[in-house]
Amino acid sequence: MESTYIQTLHPIQGKTNKRITLDKYTFIKENLINILSELELTHTELMEELYSRVKDNFSGGVQWYGETVKLDLEARDIIERTKTKPEKYKLKV
Repeated sequence: MESTYIQTLHPIQGKTNKRITLDKYTFIKENLINILSELELTHTELMEELYSRVKDNFSGGVQWYGETVKLDLEARDIIERTKTKPEKYKLKV
């Protein structure tokens, strides 16, 4: 059966993000949203939390897919970076 792909977006105008399978995109997206609905995390904390939650149920590079989908969610205004130091990620309200 042929996979369905999604062209992910990049938050920086003019940059192109990756094309990945829709099932992996959806899985990572749901996990990132679930994590950020509970906590505001730095980039490192977010990727570590994502890895700990999905490592046993995901084939592929968790951090690579996590970064690709995180950028897409930023571009779609679903998540945002805080203005704090260190910078953290949170769901947009």
